[in-house]
Amino acid sequence: MRSAVVVRAAIFLGVALLAGCTGGDPQGAFDAGVRDPVASRLGRRGGAVVWRRGGPEEAQADATVAAVLRRPLTAQRAVQVALLNNRTLQAAFAEVGISYGDYVTAGMLKNPTLAASGRFPDRSSLVADWEGAVAQDFLNALLLPLRQRLAAEQLRAVESRVADETLKTAAEVQRAFYTYQARRQLIDRLGLIAETNGAAADFTRSLHDAGNVSDLDLVNQQAVFSQSKIDLTQAHAQTLSDREAVNRLLGLDGAQASAWTAAKSLPPIPGREPGTAALENRAVAQRLDLQAARTTLAAAERALALRVGTRYLPTGITLGVDTEREPEGEHITGPTLDLELPIFNQGQGEIATLKARDLQARRLLEAKIIDVRSEVRAARAQVAANRELALSIQNTVLPQRRQVLALTLQQSNGMLRGAYDLLTAKANEAAAERSYVEAWRDYWIARAELGRAVGGGY
Repeated sequence: MRSAVVVRAAIFLGVALLAGCTGGDPQGAFDAGVRDPVASRLGRRGGAVVWRRGGPEEAQADATVAAVLRRPLTAQRAVQVALLNNRTLQAAFAEVGISYGDYVTAGMLKNPTLAASGRFPDRSSLVADWEGAVAQDFLNALLLPLRQRLAAEQLRAVESRVADETLKTAAEVQRAFYTYQARRQLIDRLGLIAETNGAAADFTRSLHDAGNVSDLDLVNQQAVFSQSKIDLTQAHAQTLSDREAVNRLLGLDGAQASAWTAAKSLPPIPGREPGTAALENRAVAQRLDLQAARTTLAAAERALALRVGTRYLPTGITLGVDTEREPEGEHITGPTLDLELPIFNQGQGEIATLKARDLQARRLLEAKIIDVRSEVRAARAQVAANRELALSIQNTVLPQRRQVLALTLQQSNGMLRGAYDLLTAKANEAAAERSYVEAWRDYWIARAELGRAVGGGY
């Protein structure tokens, strides 16, 4: 019976459809495109990057976060928590899954079409005329490998953008944590300044009551003490705000947000810095946003080449099998061919659009390289300036202030200096320590910015 030919054709097309389907798990794409590049750039400073998808990794990530938070946080440990626990970052990871779904779809054949029709005679003695057809877009199958390669490049571009966003988050965590950590150190200095100024104000009042200082001197010292208390109050308030900024980046809430502690001191300033030229070259080689721009350009070039190469081909080639049952009971079966000929529309508009997108991607890449080199130079210069300032205060101003305090104490013991001079020297030393902590903090924030400009690994 010839209708069996239609059944066999349908089975064949179904098998072809299944053969064109690709499946799999986006975890592999995430690991290769996000986790591994980020780990290679952050090294030991970053820890693992985990895409929390509701599986066993959820419990493991929670356990790791809890274990890290039980120890005093450093900037490195804070980054480790953020890479496991930042919800905005986790949402960005889902972009890889979305793009992977597009990649899988690009590797699938179009579904075949099934058509059927029936014609009924006006005389009941005659048998109805039935016709059926199964067809498949043949051009779609031919172009499937090219479309899948294009989708693969688009997936790689998404992976690079998400990995770059991960590195941005790591740098943001470092900036926020250094700010909070330095503020905690400043509170100790500000407390000492306020205590010293309070003692100086009390001493000045006693001198005023004895008639040894003027009203102006008393009011001036009281104003200095009041300002130091205001500075301390503002620092406490700002510390709360700084801590919440860290909590948001680390994805902490509830008991975890209030329980963690920070290491008491900023890390020491290293002995030397890499040169600017080496950092520029490293940034151009490893910046993931540049990698994404290069992949976007490659995808634009491939899309243009594909459309130019197929502009004169039929825009649709559909092969199928048609069978018809005549009223007399005879079956007529044969192949079908439908062509959509490119007579009027040969893709001129699409090609013009793709050429413009290709040129746009090329210019954006060139501009990005210029911007990256400029970012590295500016960040390197800021690191150098902050480093010089911090070391100058550490090596010059602080020793001088400590020497002044020691000499004042020595002269005070010899009755050559009074208690007021001693308190002033102590306050000046504490103010110098405050300036040093601020410069120390600014160095590490600038260094985090330079690490971001280089693209990690600094």
